[in-house]
Amino acid sequence: MNDNSMTRRNALIAGAGAAVATMGLAGAARAAGRSPRAAAALTPEQQAGQRVIYSYSGTTVPQSLLNAISSGQAAGVIFFGDNISSLTQISSVCQQLNEANASSPVTAPLLLMTDQEGGQVRRLPGGPTMSEKQIGQSSNPVSAATSAGNEAGELLASVGMNVNLAPVLDVYRTAGDFEDQYGRSYSKDPAVCGQLGSAFIRAQQQVGVAATAKHFPGLGSATASQNTDSKPVTLNVSAANLRSIDEAPYGPAISAGVKLVMLSWATYPALDPNYPAGLSSTIIQNELRGRLGFTGVTITDSLTANGLTNFGTTAQRAVSAAKAGMDLLLVCGENPTNGKNAVTGLANALRSGQLGQSAFDAARSRVTNLRNSLA
Repeated sequence: MNDNSMTRRNALIAGAGAAVATMGLAGAARAAGRSPRAAAALTPEQQAGQRVIYSYSGTTVPQSLLNAISSGQAAGVIFFGDNISSLTQISSVCQQLNEANASSPVTAPLLLMTDQEGGQVRRLPGGPTMSEKQIGQSSNPVSAATSAGNEAGELLASVGMNVNLAPVLDVYRTAGDFEDQYGRSYSKDPAVCGQLGSAFIRAQQQVGVAATAKHFPGLGSATASQNTDSKPVTLNVSAANLRSIDEAPYGPAISAGVKLVMLSWATYPALDPNYPAGLSSTIIQNELRGRLGFTGVTITDSLTANGLTNFGTTAQRAVSAAKAGMDLLLVCGENPTNGKNAVTGLANALRSGQLGQSAFDAARSRVTNLRNSLA
């Protein structure tokens, strides 16, 4: 996540390759461990649900969320600080969610995730205690980044989570800017960000917890007040600088096998003047998948962000993101109704043909492959 709204979020500071794209319904079914016929039997709402991550408020899981999971209309859940009172408590919650998923018509494990970046951005009590900036300034940065990735992965795995929305690969520009003010960037040097982010990714994924590189193509040039959770943000960075500085850490991260990449909600006129990155097929398909060759799962930042005020309802944003090439849709706001609205929007767009079935199945297959890989 890329917000710094500490009051609302409890210290949250914050075209695929041809082979994949042509998997179609049969490929999606095989990835889910089901026959094509069984996969085809999923309702549009169930198909849509396999691409939506829900959120809720407080330490008790709402029955509506349990119902969405057991009916096959949820891919997973993101946890914030107010969902977690202790490691024992959140471990019990993860078990409860998995039990609901056991009766789902979709057999893949849930994606249970949080932001455990390190430093000030930690949802779970525990490490890594060092921020990315502190790691970058340490005497042995690669060792520190490796330790941080291992520590984050071990902690999440111990409570039943399997995805960390980290590391941040943003290359900050000036002291106190959007990422630097909370120590969320390793360095001003893109090569250092790529090296340390990759060390974090490898160490974390070795213990079975998927890593998420964020926020593509980069928020490192954002000023302290340019927060896409609060308002629309435009970053006027040249295409040359975006590619040589902001996107540069993603090459090593992809080579390290990072499983997810989160797109930012900022608009980058040099690449696409009309749409934020997470709604831009140009940035998703041409830059991330085409130029950098990423074949894993793309995930949005929260569809409820105020940076998207010009792009309709949550349902409309979900459809726009899916049409642009986003695989997994993160729906925060800490209310399961928001996730349900995204599912309804996707399902209706599938029925009407606004979203094509083959592309939809290819995205769903990538998500299902990720889920099964974390079993």
